[in-house]
Amino acid sequence: MALTDPLGDMLTRIRNGQRARKDSVLTPASKLRARVLDVLQREGYIRGYSDEQMGPAAGIRIELKYFEGQPAIQHVARVSKPGRRVYSGSQELPRVRNGLGITIVSTPKGVLSDAEAREQNVGGEVLAEVF
Repeated sequence: MALTDPLGDMLTRIRNGQRARKDSVLTPASKLRARVLDVLQREGYIRGYSDEQMGPAAGIRIELKYFEGQPAIQHVARVSKPGRRVYSGSQELPRVRNGLGITIVSTPKGVLSDAEAREQNVGGEVLAEVF
């Protein structure tokens, strides 16, 4: 079965895993998913991730993070979807919770957080928002 939104699927697995208080979740591997996980790890929303086999296919094990019993990720949502792509310039990137959260952006310089994209003065497709 082919997924129409693999990144949305990964974000949903993270959301469901944290609601179920899991230590880690497993998702199919892709380069985009790994780059998004790099941003989440740099910003401190997950402990880390590692490659793992999911039967015959490659997978990624995501180590979820909790702080005082509460999930580090309170909200994660896909912004740009397959049916409606959302693009933004470097100066118009949306701020999440007045800078307390992050927006994940796919730019020509790679997948970056909104702060990194503003610093490098690049815009792109707004993938997700996290806080």
